[in-house]
Amino acid sequence: MYVPQPIRVKVKTTEVGIFIGSSYYVGDLNPSGHFNRFTRPAGGGLLRLNFNSRYSVKAIASFGGIEGDDSYSDKAEYRNRNLSFKSNLMEFAVEGEFNFLPYITGNKRSAHISPYIFAGLAVYHFEPKAYYYSRWYSLQPLSTEGQGTTFSNDKRYSLTQFSIPFGVGLKINVSKHVGLNFEWGLRRTFTDYLDDVSGKYVDVNLLASEKGPEAAGLSDRSLTSDGNNTGRQRGNSLTNDWYSFAGVLLTYRLKGNEDRCDVPH
Repeated sequence: MYVPQPIRVKVKTTEVGIFIGSSYYVGDLNPSGHFNRFTRPAGGGLLRLNFNSRYSVKAIASFGGIEGDDSYSDKAEYRNRNLSFKSNLMEFAVEGEFNFLPYITGNKRSAHISPYIFAGLAVYHFEPKAYYYSRWYSLQPLSTEGQGTTFSNDKRYSLTQFSIPFGVGLKINVSKHVGLNFEWGLRRTFTDYLDDVSGKYVDVNLLASEKGPEAAGLSDRSLTSDGNNTGRQRGNSLTNDWYSFAGVLLTYRLKGNEDRCDVPH
């Protein structure tokens, strides 16, 4: 059992590091999938400021990929909808951290291992694309659900938005200057268009006249229909999309300020 002891710590120690892991999203084209076939590689870099053995703030830039595909669904109605997308995703986040045990990277008198939680604010950029007749198309400019067209009141969604990251992790002391963190974080977004799917089908003839035949073709890709899906539900507009980064953070502690006595509690 770990018994906290008074330890000498450096005030506001600083760490730099890298992130290696994975990214995925949960939404209309991957409604219940965590760490499934749509999980993609991710990476990034971070800077962490440790105020003491309990509280830290980190700035982290992450990049990865998200995607989804109806053809892999176990539900026939989704397979018939036949929509798919992929997107690169870049994020910059500032997150506050709380260590459950007094932890300092490289300090042998602190806890060797500590679970932690984090939450913060992030800005991210995405751009959903779909493959259609041997070419990838950016979906937002095509207004596949009528956003920003003369026949719709819906505004075109922004490709750069804010999210709220939060999650859990585990910090491990490796050596005098090196720490290893395992982290899983979810992002609450304020959009349902990470996958370009949210509302209802629009009139493909009106869409084709304003945005071209590719927009009409990517708007309604149903395998079977009666030829008129206008007004029918294309996605679930009642829930917003989520995305996630998870993986390993390898950090290096830089030289800090003067020592002082810190009594864990």
